[in-house]
Amino acid sequence: MITWKKGKVIRIIDSSEQIQELEVECEGTTCLAWNYPSLSGEAVVGDLVYLNTTAVQLKLGTGGYHFVIANLSRIQENEPGPGHIMKLRYTPYQLKVLSVEEEESPYHDDIKEFTSLEGTPVVVGTLHSMLAPAAAGCVAGKEKELRVVYVMTDGAALPLPLSRMVRTLKKKGIIAGTVTTGHAFGGDLESVNIYSGLIAAYQVLKADVIIVTMGPGIVGTGTKWGTTALEQGEIINAANILGGRPVAVPRISFADPRPRHQGVSHHTLTALGQVALREAVIALPELDNTQQRDLIKKQLEQAGIFDRHRVVFRDGSPALGYLSEMGIRVSSMGRKPSTDPAFFLAAGAAGSIAADLCK
Repeated sequence: MITWKKGKVIRIIDSSEQIQELEVECEGTTCLAWNYPSLSGEAVVGDLVYLNTTAVQLKLGTGGYHFVIANLSRIQENEPGPGHIMKLRYTPYQLKVLSVEEEESPYHDDIKEFTSLEGTPVVVGTLHSMLAPAAAGCVAGKEKELRVVYVMTDGAALPLPLSRMVRTLKKKGIIAGTVTTGHAFGGDLESVNIYSGLIAAYQVLKADVIIVTMGPGIVGTGTKWGTTALEQGEIINAANILGGRPVAVPRISFADPRPRHQGVSHHTLTALGQVALREAVIALPELDNTQQRDLIKKQLEQAGIFDRHRVVFRDGSPALGYLSEMGIRVSSMGRKPSTDPAFFLAAGAAGSIAADLCK
């Protein structure tokens, strides 16, 4: 069930065509809320709005933000526009997009005529926080300028505009464009599934390197199979089928207090050891701590990763240095590179390996 509350917009903190950050008065207290104009129209100060307060009430990882369900003060009037593919289908928020594959799209023929990714590296992560260090790894210290394209799946947040990091990486010129797949929406290009999303990144956005992760957030249940992180194995399969060269980012941490995420996460071991049916390059960071290195190797051996994939060790620190130089701060689960270096170094290593795989 959705928990509804009524609020009043008292301040526009930040606003764009795709997302607004609002300060809202709700039941006598001041709170924060996100509003997506494409779903509920543009909000202005004084508007009365219905809020979805469920996640905050449950203390989930939304950053303490409510979401605007409906604007009671105004009704959005939009021109129909092109496209007929619905995302969030058969929900009150189903919205029409111009999908890159459909006949009305100017890129329909590009998708239709696709034959192969021709060995294009595809970095496959599981958490959105892997995106920035992976992208930085692609460009840090590289002589050749590479076009890095981000493909966001629908394994977590569906609206791409929720990601401040994507906006930052585009503004800094680190990523050249974005594609949203499945029910995810708001990318430079929309696609029906991961296959056409990868094709769009290559054919239309001319990617030299493609990075695939879900949006902010992840679904986990503390069980082996009950997590959206397992999509990593399926994306590896898709990249191989389309003629790409997948580079997997293992989720590694020595700061996460949960035993199942110590060293190599159990999500990674399942995705790479059982879900991925095709070979990938597994990027491992060079670590100074011998015990940490030994634990990682033991976990991968027990999961049969060395038999199924090609493991490559790489220094991921240039990526973190590059992010620091660019003034980009990164974190994951509230942890920074200084407190959980292995996590970020793995993503940086994957980006560096991918760059070297470019023709």
